[in-house]
Amino acid sequence: MARTPRDTTPDSHAFPTRPYDLVKEFCIALGAVIVIVVILAAVFGSPDEPAVTYKQWAAQDPADLVATTAGELAGSSTSAGYGPPYNTASDGQALGPLTLQKWGGVTTPVDAANYFVIAPLTDAATDPATRSALSRWKGASPDQQTAWASAYVDALGQAPDNDPAKVAAGDYGPVPQLCAAEVRLASTGMLEGRFTTGGAFYGTDSTRSLLFLADGGYLESLARAQYLGGDQWGMMNETGNYPGQPWLWFVSLWYQIPPFSTSDNADVQVFTIAGVLFLILLLVPWIPGLNRLPRYLGVHRLVWRDWHSRHGS
Repeated sequence: MARTPRDTTPDSHAFPTRPYDLVKEFCIALGAVIVIVVILAAVFGSPDEPAVTYKQWAAQDPADLVATTAGELAGSSTSAGYGPPYNTASDGQALGPLTLQKWGGVTTPVDAANYFVIAPLTDAATDPATRSALSRWKGASPDQQTAWASAYVDALGQAPDNDPAKVAAGDYGPVPQLCAAEVRLASTGMLEGRFTTGGAFYGTDSTRSLLFLADGGYLESLARAQYLGGDQWGMMNETGNYPGQPWLWFVSLWYQIPPFSTSDNADVQVFTIAGVLFLILLLVPWIPGLNRLPRYLGVHRLVWRDWHSRHGS
């Protein structure tokens, strides 16, 4: 019986073949992946919230901006009395007898009244009323300045809806005029770069800007609306902040339970605990007892059960 000679051309085969379009398959796969990614991003993606601005604050909650400005002038805001690394108003947090925050020293000086209120108004204000209010403030003694601002802070707290327009008459010095001028300045957008550039051409340090925002209630209200409050356990993976915040659950967990939830030194306590646990995890291979846990737990036998059953070990 004659045998048909085999085709020896490079693309010949002794088995059946059919045409295959690799480019077509790639395009279909790419399109399917894009559709799936877009759908999943729309359903599960984190919101791309724009940055909070002082102009936005002045427009949406001017009463809170007035109260925050008055608190800066009175020295009663959080940043004014925070201590290191911003000022010497307090020793800061400690771990027992170890005053760790004080040891760090003042590395980012912040004089709240001057930096957040007086200096910006001095640089930008041109109207005679604001200039006069600034002159009166600068000519008063520190005790008089504090008395004026503290009285105004108290009056704002007692006013209906904390409305500056409904504050009872009193001896507040130039504080109401300075607070109103701060709102006007913020509404123009001129405060945005004032706290980030620090005199440099490019503004990359937002520390002071965030301090002023955090001293008020407006930023917190926005955070709580996104379930990002300290007691809400919310997390947001904002654009550009890879790997985002989910990994922080290990740290934020401790803030929710006593005694850390009620401690004035919670930050240093929590980070000390997190640091110790991290070191333990890092050094597990060298810690006697812990380094033998895998053998005792036998998880590897469960994973490789087929191999162990065949080899009887």
